Amino acid sequence: MKRIFSLATLICLFIVALTAISCSKTDDPADNEVFIGTYKGRITYSGNGIKKSADNGSITVIKAAGSYYFRFSDGIPDLKGVNFKKEGDHTLVNIDLKEGLKIIRIDASSLNILYTKDGKIWTANAKR
Repeated sequence: MKRIFSLATLICLFIVALTAISCSKTDDPADNEVFIGTYKGRITYSGNGIKKSADNGSITVIKAAGSYYFRFSDGIPDLKGVNFKKEGDHTLVNIDLKEGLKIIRIDASSLNILYTKDGKIWTANAKR
């Protein structure tokens, strides 16, 4: 009985923690240390002889420890370890021309991506 109670307590704590860090549609990724948000719209990927696209795809954005992780739907590979600089009060911009074209613009309501790396290309035009 104690094991069941302990397990139920852990599950409840996990749900409370997940709810506390999940972000509403008005939360701003530029102002939060931890951010989780989903953007929906047109996404594409091209690389290694593979081409994928979705008009109603989604990108889940996760910010932790100052780095961003972009998880794409529809079998499109994820982008990991992306860093940004804050532009204005509520917009983050990543423009890095060292290893290809990397332009990502994110705010509370929209996400735009044109990211190239090692001959692979990700694009997104999505809203929250």
